[in-house]
Amino acid sequence: MALSAFSAPGRFWRGNLHTHSTLSDGALEPAEVCRRYAAEGYDFIALTDHFVGMFGYPLADTTAHRTNAFTTIIGAELHSGAMENGELWHILAVGLPADFAPSNSPGFLPVDDQETGAEIARRARDAGAFVAIAHPHWSGLTLNDARTIDAAHAVEIYNHGCAVGCDRGGGEHVLDLLLSDGRDLSIIATDDAHFTEPDHFGGWVMVKAEANDPDLLLDALKRGDFYASQGPAIHGVEMHRNEIVVECSAAASVIVQGHGQAAAVTHGQSMTRASVPLNRFYASDWLRVTVVDRAGRRAWTNPIRR
Repeated sequence: MALSAFSAPGRFWRGNLHTHSTLSDGALEPAEVCRRYAAEGYDFIALTDHFVGMFGYPLADTTAHRTNAFTTIIGAELHSGAMENGELWHILAVGLPADFAPSNSPGFLPVDDQETGAEIARRARDAGAFVAIAHPHWSGLTLNDARTIDAAHAVEIYNHGCAVGCDRGGGEHVLDLLLSDGRDLSIIATDDAHFTEPDHFGGWVMVKAEANDPDLLLDALKRGDFYASQGPAIHGVEMHRNEIVVECSAAASVIVQGHGQAAAVTHGQSMTRASVPLNRFYASDWLRVTVVDRAGRRAWTNPIRR
């Protein structure tokens, strides 16, 4: 069985799903953000400024910055309701309609009479957005918090800005526990770029679609036809009864993770094809693959349900 991201028609398009500009707390104008990502070889971005009252609830209209070689998806980072630690929720919503109604979120502190995180996430998904739980480690997210978000398509497994700024860039622990709860989730890596520090060009998604078109990219994200990366490329993944076979750019390790303590790895020198045995996964109903290159950069497949 081949993963849909590698068997679906089309080609891979590189994009960043979490980006900020001067419309909220970023350092660069939207046009310059788009220019820099295009110059770095990205095919698309979603400009996701903070959707709070202090910035006028911005939904950046980036359509003017689309070209034949570069496109954009409209989105925002939504904030409403308190987590268990008292902090405000951060929910990534890519593919929002231009008339998405503001929440009662005047700033970066929770207030009375506002939607919960679960409610604003559901409203965004119902409006057509691809919804992700942002930076779980940075947020101090608990498993109880995460379990309330029933509308998420994905979890940020890597947030480059959080990694650079405070060494809290991960989300794999919360992700894996939710997968073991039976949640159907995909995996994204993002920048969360503000351009106030070296928080850009460090994490992205590779989305399989027949054209670099916002609607086709959004549909592919919702189907899970993509993988996430900090650098390595994944060319193919096939699951057989007793092994997973991975084709990739030069790798030092190919790791398979599953429920609980289930994990297996194949190490090598400049591997471009690796077979990982599945004998440890008899009790796991899900698997996911991590490819690690010699520099320690990672790429992640979306989970495979068994």
